[in-house]
Amino acid sequence: MESARYLTGQFLLAMPGIGDPRFERAAIAVCAHDEQGAVGIGLGTVINGLGLHTLLEQFAIDPGAAPNAPVHLGGPVEPRRGFVIHSTDWGGQDTIDVAGRWAMSGTIDVLRAIAEGAGPSRFVVALGYAAWGDGQLDEELTRHGWFNVNGDLALLYDTPASERWERGFAEAGVDARLLASGAGTA
Repeated sequence: MESARYLTGQFLLAMPGIGDPRFERAAIAVCAHDEQGAVGIGLGTVINGLGLHTLLEQFAIDPGAAPNAPVHLGGPVEPRRGFVIHSTDWGGQDTIDVAGRWAMSGTIDVLRAIAEGAGPSRFVVALGYAAWGDGQLDEELTRHGWFNVNGDLALLYDTPASERWERGFAEAGVDARLLASGAGTA
């Protein structure tokens, strides 16, 4: 059995009936997972009525070349803090490489670069994040709650938020419509 440790660069999909309404149908891009815990950005839900242009304007940045992309609900932790998951063709002062698959930036320089047309070629914007303490995610993965899948770039960049959860399962060969919301007994 593959170790639940070190899922950096993969997606976590919430199982039906996870028990926490904040994570129903969640699709989380895991950006760090080590001995200290794990951090991920939720990309399964967009924030209704909030697009990238509005976010840029809140920082007094002219949207310029930026598309008015949706802003995702990254997670329940620090929901006013922004993150950009992006292609590795751009890097700023705080950019973190995520297992060579994508990068994550959390400062305003990435937003400025996107608006100027000089930022990453592909990106997803989110507010907030999900976090787990030391061993917490590993424990949750042993119970009914999370399912991990490869960090497929098409799932990250080309799939609408409303379809990421179901498509993540489908890519793993699982028909999400057949998943039960509870575990059985033997």
